[in-house]
Amino acid sequence: MLYLLMYDFVDDYLERRTAHRAVHIELCKEAVARGELLAGGAVGNPPESGLLLFAGAAGHAEKFAAADPYVLNGLVTRWQVKPWTTVVGIAELVPNPL
Repeated sequence: MLYLLMYDFVDDYLERRTAHRAVHIELCKEAVARGELLAGGAVGNPPESGLLLFAGAAGHAEKFAAADPYVLNGLVTRWQVKPWTTVVGIAELVPNPL
């Protein structure tokens, strides 16, 4: 199963993220190495939100958010995890392609 971790950012996200970015990226790399995080990044220009794609269980995304310095230091105003059912696209992500 796939899950999207969705973040809403504060207005001054770009200015505030610098102090926490290295730890956030390291957390991402660790989740990738475990096979939990497939992709992630900011949405918008300038960024207004973030999306991270997790595989396996919703708990992987929830655990990530609970430890993420962006969340812990108030750069994220709201986060949520939602299941994502893929229908078309990359074969590895689509269990039953059209």
